[in-house]
Amino acid sequence: MNKSLRRCSLAVVIIVTPIIASISKASEQTPEPADKWTSVVRSSPYWTSQGVYRNITTIRRWVLKETGYCAEADRHILFDMRGQFLGYIDDGDNREATQNRLNNTRRSLADSGRADTWAPGGPETTGYPFALSCRQPHVNLDEAVARYLGTLPSELIWGAWDDLSFATQDAPKPLHDALMYVYNLREQQQRLDLPTTLPKYLGGQVLIESSGQQRAHSVANAKGILQLSPPALNDCRIKPANHWHRLAQIDCALRLMNQNARNLRSPFEARFGHLPDEKRDQLFTLLLVQAYHGGASRVQALLEGETLSKPAAYFAREHDKFSAGDIAFGMVFHNLGRDRFGLASLYYVADVQLATEALCETARLDNTRFCR
Repeated sequence: MNKSLRRCSLAVVIIVTPIIASISKASEQTPEPADKWTSVVRSSPYWTSQGVYRNITTIRRWVLKETGYCAEADRHILFDMRGQFLGYIDDGDNREATQNRLNNTRRSLADSGRADTWAPGGPETTGYPFALSCRQPHVNLDEAVARYLGTLPSELIWGAWDDLSFATQDAPKPLHDALMYVYNLREQQQRLDLPTTLPKYLGGQVLIESSGQQRAHSVANAKGILQLSPPALNDCRIKPANHWHRLAQIDCALRLMNQNARNLRSPFEARFGHLPDEKRDQLFTLLLVQAYHGGASRVQALLEGETLSKPAAYFAREHDKFSAGDIAFGMVFHNLGRDRFGLASLYYVADVQLATEALCETARLDNTRFCR
């Protein structure tokens, strides 16, 4: 039950003059690697994670909002271990041409001293500096927020599930109200023990997972507003006829989040229990979001695994130098290439962060307890 529930995924960095790769027949040959990308990760000191959460979130904002260096979709952004933007390329006519441009630009960045080293990427290989395509499936945040807040009457909902009864057919309410109704009731019933910041991030996950669309269905057969997998739905004893039920989806996601929290709380407290309360709760929430994406057992390994927990041990000692987001990202960043951890693990959490910010920028939720 600690397996990934399933996904669709889709701030201030120091901006430097962008590099646009030049192409010639002589330069299109794939160069010899100065180092493999995993070796770059392994040799990078942990302090490089200072500011990484803000930086990666900025890059993902360009993708989600089609702004900044992603105002043109046919581009790739290049960034370093700190998530700092280094440059971009315009895509080539095909994948091979684009990959050659990326590798040429990687080499140019290293030659000019803008990057400490470089490693070529390929169809099955991550290169360094890292690259992110601007052209990829992503959520229209404005549309998703409108759906979640029920701006349009057609998006208002009502219904019943188990012991839950929300709104009525004559007086339907927004999806946000449904989420808070389920959360508050389960908390009153003492069936939840989650950080106070969790509801806000669960709202963000609804936006990223499905854009709030009831009938969202992934190629991996994840279903509904929270893209729950068939095993997860079965664990929650939801019959196939109710797989798309929004109250059932919220209830199930909270139940599974709570189980993940139970499994992770002891190793988390052992590692980070000395952090200030607000920072500790924020970090635990981000790790729960990560566990929803990739599985609680993998997050547990980041906390107490013999090898994977080494970054966490450092961040626990030096926590005052890092934000909660930096610590959450640093634990994954310095383990890239291990236990199936990849950049998508970071992108998902960054996208959820951006979605929560979009929600809390609305007049409806700004200055409410949900956002505080």
